Amino acid sequence: MKKERILVISSANIDFVQRMRRVPYSGETVVENDMGYSYVPGGKGANSAITFARFGADTVFACKVGRDSNAKRLVSMYQREGIDTRYILEDPEAATGLASILVEENGKNRIIVYPGANMTMSTDDIEAGFTCYPDAVYVHFEIPDEAVIEAARRANAAGIPLFIDAGPARLDFPLEKLGRVEIFSPNETETRVFTGISPTSEDNCLRAAIKLSTLVNAKYFVLKLGDRGSFLYDGREYYIVPAEKVTPVDTTAAGDVYTAVLTYVYLQNGNILSAMKYATCAAALSVQKMGASSSIPTREEVIAYARSKVAAENGGNADAVMSEDDEA
Repeated sequence: MKKERILVISSANIDFVQRMRRVPYSGETVVENDMGYSYVPGGKGANSAITFARFGADTVFACKVGRDSNAKRLVSMYQREGIDTRYILEDPEAATGLASILVEENGKNRIIVYPGANMTMSTDDIEAGFTCYPDAVYVHFEIPDEAVIEAARRANAAGIPLFIDAGPARLDFPLEKLGRVEIFSPNETETRVFTGISPTSEDNCLRAAIKLSTLVNAKYFVLKLGDRGSFLYDGREYYIVPAEKVTPVDTTAAGDVYTAVLTYVYLQNGNILSAMKYATCAAALSVQKMGASSSIPTREEVIAYARSKVAAENGGNADAVMSEDDEA
């Protein structure tokens, strides 16, 4: 198995996770004695980098943090995960990014992000990361537009495949400047923002994907549809991979995990449908745990889950239908 070097250029946050039975109404005060709160590492870029590292990729993380205690905690945690942190920069005048995450007991969440140092990443900051000679570049939109575009430009110029987890979305983001993209993957909300079409049905998913294909020069479009699964469009045909039937505890980071595993498996075997199926299993494991980084499964956990699923569907014999070549 080739150990791909994946350069993640994105965001790093500390997450303030608040668990509650329900979100308060306007003007209402709710006292939660049993649910609790915590501060945990997060940020879409960090969640993805940790996922890649736990799957065994040679992971390089380029981001920007403040010069504060949260930054020290985050960088130390990334290093324990085996992530290359040489390209994590400090901004002495900005705080490390923070996300306030409200999690209801049904697992649904609402997130407010204070980007802080994430939004000070410049085009000059992007250049250093590419000196690691990556096999793939992976970005989100939680850093300034010009930084995303510069990362895309450099990836295209070097012939390095570019993977985009397209969140958060803005209607005015210059998608046409991204150049060639291998996989472009928005969630339901992001798809609606970019296309004006809510992917609430199979027909609407196809219409939205076709619209996206006029905006982004991508080989594959993978729409993340939450508990409805995911939708693939390759410019000619479309496919649907249903979600796993699990009871969610916390959906935070599930989309980040999904797209990172999708990317990792695709880089390993070149099979987009296989990659989507493993990503679906990874997301199912993620939503059954609390938190962002704390909910990210390992490669071994996902393979074990996938094999047990195949065995259950095939009379208890996973080996009859799943060879080592099928595994991530």
